[in-house]
Amino acid sequence: MGARHRPGLADELLALGVNYSPSADVADIPYRDDNRYMWEFEDVMEAGQVVAGVTVQQVRKYASLMEMVNTIDVPGAGDDAGETWILPTEFYRDEETTSLNQQEGREPPPQPYHYAEWDYQMQLERPDWCTVLEKRAKSGDVEMIENIVVKHKPIIGRLKLLIEAMQPQGVQRLRKQEDGDEIDLNAAVRAMIEMRMGEQPDPRIMMRNVRRVRDLSVLLLIDLSESTNDPVLGSESTVLQLAREATVLLADALDKIGDPFAIHGFDSNGRHDVEYFRYKDFDAPYNDKAKARLAGMSGQLSTRMGAAMRHAGSILKRQPSSKKLLLVVTDGEPADNDVRDPQYLRYDARKAVEELTRNGIATYCLSLDPRADQYVSRIFGAKNYMVVDHVQRLPEKLPLLYMGLTR
Repeated sequence: MGARHRPGLADELLALGVNYSPSADVADIPYRDDNRYMWEFEDVMEAGQVVAGVTVQQVRKYASLMEMVNTIDVPGAGDDAGETWILPTEFYRDEETTSLNQQEGREPPPQPYHYAEWDYQMQLERPDWCTVLEKRAKSGDVEMIENIVVKHKPIIGRLKLLIEAMQPQGVQRLRKQEDGDEIDLNAAVRAMIEMRMGEQPDPRIMMRNVRRVRDLSVLLLIDLSESTNDPVLGSESTVLQLAREATVLLADALDKIGDPFAIHGFDSNGRHDVEYFRYKDFDAPYNDKAKARLAGMSGQLSTRMGAAMRHAGSILKRQPSSKKLLLVVTDGEPADNDVRDPQYLRYDARKAVEELTRNGIATYCLSLDPRADQYVSRIFGAKNYMVVDHVQRLPEKLPLLYMGLTR
């Protein structure tokens, strides 16, 4: 009589559809139980992106010219390749205007950043629910930015006067202080006169020297959803074009003031793909490269605002400035193609604003939606937003708004 086969752990896991490696002794569990809900990991994507929260990175290899030429015509791996080859110097074939790197090279997949999202119905955070992918910003024609400066030359002239008033004033002397660095002789003489006359003297006879230095970092976050391609009523420009003009004027003002600033943009295609673009970073100069990236801005997809604000806040909170401001420019309410409940992303964006406030980051929204009063005050607060009814005035409003917030 033969022995009965007793199924082991590997067989039981295999029956449940779980991959099991006896050598590694690690079970690849496709779910997580937190004693409240069963969280399924739906992040299984193609290679180079996220697989159950694990990132697969491509390796760049700088190959020689002969290696590249001999391998190009051989069928190779696709986007799931673990190694990409790049020529250290550009090489052009006969009568071709594009190099081999441009023809054959692929950009490595972006680094994913995972953020929680607030579910107002369950009153719980969905852990690692959204994936933000930093995409490389496309470049455009720098002449477009120069034309914007010429177009709004009268506004720039008025801004220069305000900029001069906002420059740091150096050391400022404060009089009538009870404690200070030195005695205010005029106040001391008046106090002695009051004492001789039998009156109560003013004890504020000191002066204090205070160094007035602007210590502020600002991040301008631009909504780049598909709706920004719509033309503005009564104008030949689109919402995106006016937002670009306003950004250029604000960047020109910030560059003259000297405040550290960054210009970023975002759109989304579901919670797995929140695209994030860096047009100008804090440590990067505002030069022709940054202007070319601003000229290449384009509108597409949807607006998952909460995840984008959390990622912007993670960048902004690393700044050493004592004051930090996140300025959001949007033309509509938060929305995405995988969310049907219109309130869901509104509550999540409100939760993101609360998280940023706890981290010492002030938020302000400049909305281009005439109906924004119905929801934007619930997200950002009653005093932390402005609705621009006439979008044509956006290039003038945005720089003046910033100067009013940071005066």
